[in-house]
Amino acid sequence: MVHLPTVEPSPASPEAQAVVGRPAPTWADRAVALVEVGLSSDVPTQVLSGAALTALGLTAVGADGRLRIGFVAPMLAIDSVLLIALILLLLRLHGEAARAVFFGHQRWLEEAKLAVPAALGALAMAATVLILVQTIAPWLHTVDRNPFEGLVTGPANAAVFAVVGIVGGGVREELQRAFVLRRFEQYLGGRGVGVVVSSVAFGAGHLLQGADAGIATGVLGAFWGLLYLRRGSVVAPVLSHAAFNTLQIGAFFVSGR
Repeated sequence: MVHLPTVEPSPASPEAQAVVGRPAPTWADRAVALVEVGLSSDVPTQVLSGAALTALGLTAVGADGRLRIGFVAPMLAIDSVLLIALILLLLRLHGEAARAVFFGHQRWLEEAKLAVPAALGALAMAATVLILVQTIAPWLHTVDRNPFEGLVTGPANAAVFAVVGIVGGGVREELQRAFVLRRFEQYLGGRGVGVVVSSVAFGAGHLLQGADAGIATGVLGAFWGLLYLRRGSVVAPVLSHAAFNTLQIGAFFVSGR
């Protein structure tokens, strides 16, 4: 089990946001927060980025029926820029400081030290969940070969996909998760509800890789979400998620050679 030290909540950390005496959110507040969660769910921004690339004549699937890195990589890059810009805009409209939301008052170096144990913990967790699911419910192994493996067909493609995995996975998804958890904490039922809902959605978004992979990914989403809430900073979740994705892409490259 990976031991993650705790810190005292700082005034800018998520733990300190639930101020005693704070007015209860109105139905209007909750409705606005729900819309913001929907907008930051990745669906609107991915639809826009995919539509833009399609309009330029690019296709997601090649003649061989496999995903094309020439579409997936730029789509995820554009989506990352759009989603992060959207989240920063929504925070600004509410008068919330992005630095306080994403980093609290924690020292980056101290948070970065947790990246290695957190990444190893994530790897062990994913492997354990996959083994348990495939043992107890083998019918949930619905995809024989991860479709993203076909994107790693050589060193250049592997390098491109690794960058996409770091930016689109590590950075974008953890900033997104922190924002969504904050909205749940403030307006939509609390952090526990936020962790459950965001993790289920995170797993559902990876069902393309198989139902078992979706379950494992949902568990990882809960792990990174709880890590953010415990530390009050996205640094450790971002770095451990980026390392996890990089190692997975490396495994794809090695297995495909």
